[in-house]
Amino acid sequence: MNIRDKVIVVTGGANGIGRALCERFHAQGAHQIVVADIDARGAQDVAGAIAGLAMSCDVSKEQDIKRVIEETERSCGPIGLFCSNAGVFFRDPDLENAASAPNETWMRAWAVNVMAHVYAARALVPRMAARGGGHFLHTVSAAGLLSQIHSAVYSVTKHAALGFAESLAITHRDQGIKVSVLCPQGVETAMLRGGERSAAAVDGVLTPAQVADAVMDGLAQDAFLILPHPQVARYMSSKIENYDRWIGGMAKLRRSLARPQP
Repeated sequence: MNIRDKVIVVTGGANGIGRALCERFHAQGAHQIVVADIDARGAQDVAGAIAGLAMSCDVSKEQDIKRVIEETERSCGPIGLFCSNAGVFFRDPDLENAASAPNETWMRAWAVNVMAHVYAARALVPRMAARGGGHFLHTVSAAGLLSQIHSAVYSVTKHAALGFAESLAITHRDQGIKVSVLCPQGVETAMLRGGERSAAAVDGVLTPAQVADAVMDGLAQDAFLILPHPQVARYMSSKIENYDRWIGGMAKLRRSLARPQP
C-alpha cells in the first residue's frame, strides 16, 4: 500500500515501535495519524511532534477501540491502515514451570495480545468492506512463529494473534482487505530492557526505526509476513522440516541462557 494521504491509526503509539511507525508514516506523507495509547500523555507528545491526533485507548476494552475508530472516521475520514501494535509481555514467575503464571496474567495477555486485534477487526472490517478495502498491520513478534523462552504466556498469545491474522487475511482477501503481520525478534524497547539475558536478543537488537524501515518495505509490497530479522524465515523452515530437532535446539538455547554470564 501507499502511505501517502492515508488516515492511519496506531495503537501503542506513544513509545517504541508504535512511536517509530507514527514518525515514519508522517515522513511518508500520511494525511492524518491517530496516536492511540493507554499512556495519554505519551500519545499527546508523539501527536504533537507529528501534527497528529492523540486518543486515550485501553486496547483490552472493546468500547475503547470502537470509540477510536468511530471518532477517527468522523473527524479524519476513512481509516486506510489500522496498526494494532499495543502488546504486553509477562515472564514466567517460575522459570522451571511453563504453567506458573496466574490466571490474571493469562487473561490480561489474552485481552491485549489477541482480543485487541479481534475488536479492531470487528469494528472496522464492515466499514472497509463497504468501501472496497483497507489494510491491517498487526504487531505480533517472532514469538508467534517460533516461541518465547521463559514466557509461555507471551508465546501462546502471540501464536494466537498470528492465527487470527491468517483468518482475517483469508476471509477478507476478496473484499480488498489486506493484512500484514510484523514479527521482529529483539527490538530496543522497554519490553526488552531489564538486564536479563533474552533469547530474543540472540541475533542482535534492532532499533524501532529499523523496524519501521522493514514495515515500510513490507507494506509497499502488501506482504503478509514482515520480518525485520530475516533469519527468522530460516528458523521457521527448520521448525517445519524437523519439529523434534527444532524443539531440541530450543531446549539447548534455553539451557545456555540459564548459565551465568562470564
